[in-house]
Order: sequence, then structure tokens, then C-alpha cells
Amino acid sequence: MKKVVTFGEIMLRLAPHGYERFVQASSFGATYGGGEANVAISLANYGLDAAFVTKLPKHEIGQAAVNSLRRFGVDTNKIVRGGDRVGIYFLEKGSNQRASKVVYDRANSAISTAKPEDFDWNAIFDGVDWFHFTGITPALGKTVADICLDALKVAKEKGITVSCDLNYRKNLWTKAEAQETMTKLMPYVNVIVANEEDSADVFGITSEGTDVTSGHLNHDGYKSVAKQLADKFDIDIVTITLRESLSANHNDWSAMLYDKKSGDALFSKKYQIKNIVDRVGGGDSFGGGLIYGLLSGLSQQEALEFAVAASCLKHTIEGDFNLVTVPEVKSLLGGDGSGRVQR
Repeated sequence: MKKVVTFGEIMLRLAPHGYERFVQASSFGATYGGGEANVAISLANYGLDAAFVTKLPKHEIGQAAVNSLRRFGVDTNKIVRGGDRVGIYFLEKGSNQRASKVVYDRANSAISTAKPEDFDWNAIFDGVDWFHFTGITPALGKTVADICLDALKVAKEKGITVSCDLNYRKNLWTKAEAQETMTKLMPYVNVIVANEEDSADVFGITSEGTDVTSGHLNHDGYKSVAKQLADKFDIDIVTITLRESLSANHNDWSAMLYDKKSGDALFSKKYQIKNIVDRVGGGDSFGGGLIYGLLSGLSQQEALEFAVAASCLKHTIEGDFNLVTVPEVKSLLGGDGSGRVQR
């Protein structure tokens, strides 16, 4: 069985019920989530050996975060225990023309105060085939960025495939800080997951003729973005998710994959996702699907289609985690998007 390790922060998510605004809420639903944790959940659901690495407090809230991963089969044995708090994010779901909002309360979380000596990457990577992290993790602080670099160096020594979702978050660091740090990490990366905003914000690489706010996409421009990323950092595969946001509840969803060696750019089927239940974790579910597809021996086109179909289904599920199975994804790939009751 293929083994994947992901590294990052898992947070407590607090959200008003339904589509209530923060100022209306008298109570908040509590779940857990975070970029790399979400990917690990997807991979575990697909039957891979998926481990999540982080640092969490020893108290009950930290244990609840660990339990949320164990519940779905993620290996939590390499999680370091210590620190004082679990990071929190508040989510207000948008509807129609009103956008969703996120408020972070994650300063001084356990992972942001971690030290390099907390993690024995040689032991963590024993027998591992793939390592995944996102641009959110090194944004948590210089020491966490150094920990990421330590992990990447060991991964390269061991011949482990590395993927990174750029995931720029303006509330965590500036564009200049992101560019400086991510430029140091990219030489160790084999596969990138990005969107146009990420590539523009982190590396200043843009696609002409595309306006993400209007929903207009220029495929030739995206090929250029992917080629520039691949050439700049010698990346084997660059994937770009293509979200056409018609409203908070209605998105068109597809993606492209660029292969540096062949120079080919592949585009997926486009899904119209109406009445979105929860779009948080959509990009992570794409990353999880892509990793599964490539590790499972699918062709690049097949892996791309699997990833897009998996992330399409994620938009129908409450919470950060994509709780779908391989047969469910394959059913959608086979054309069954009717939503009829399965008996």
C-alpha cells in the first residue's frame, strides 16, 4: 500500500448554523479542518496509508482534533504533543451574491511554536512514497518554515515525491514574505497545485485575459502560467484549479495539468456545481484526488479527471473533510451526476 505523509496545522472550525451571519449567531457548530489534514482524510478514505504530522496540545481540545483524524483512518502516531492551544477559524457561509468570510484566531497555536527538534523526519519518512504540504504552513512563522525546509531536504534524500498547494493567505504574511520563503522551498517540489491568484500573489506570475472575479477563463493564459512555474522551479507537474465563481452558491469547476517533460497541457471536464453546501476544502480535495490518481498508476488525464470529480463532490459535504469513496468518485466520472437515491 502506498504511504503518504502530510504536514501542517489542523484547526478548530466554529461556524454559525446554516447561512447566519456572525452578528446573528447565538451558537456555533464545531468541527476540525486544515489544508494538509483535509488531504490526509481524502487519501485515507481512498484506501491509502495516510499520516498527518503536526503539533497539538495535550489537553482535551488537542485530543479532540486528533480524534477527528483517527475517526477516518488517518495515522496520527507521528503527531507531536505540546504547546498551549489549537488554532481556531470562524466561518460565515456566503449565499448567492454575498461572499463567505473567514476570521482567524490562530496566533501562538501549538504548531506555530514548534521547534525543529520536535520532528524526526528520517523516522517520519520511513517507507513513505509521497509528502504533501501547503503554503499555509511555512506562513505560520520562520521556525515553521525552517521545519518545512528540513522535511523537504530529507524527502529529497529519500527520493520521496513532494507536492505543494501554494495556498497564499494574505492574513498570514505579505506577498514579499511569501515569495522569499516559497522560492527557497520550491526546488524540492515535484508537483504544484495552484490557482491563478496564488501564482500571481506568491510569484507574480499571471494569465493574460483572465479575470477571476468575472469568471472569464483563458486556457492559453493558464498554459503560460503553468509553463512559467514549471520552468522557474523545474517542477515536473503543475496543476491549476479553474473556479468560475458565478455566485457563492454556483460555481463552474475544472482544472488543468501541465507536464514539463512533454510540454502537454491537459484540461478536465467542467462541472456546474449549483447549491453549494460547503466549498471550504475544495482545493484540498482536488489535491487529495490528484495524489491518489498519480500514486495509483492512472494516466495524467485520468488522475486529473479523478481529482476534479472528487472535489466537485466535496462541495456537497459539510465541513472541511471530503468524505467520499473511490466508487463514488468513479460513479460521477462515469456520468452519473443525477443525485438519485442509491439503493
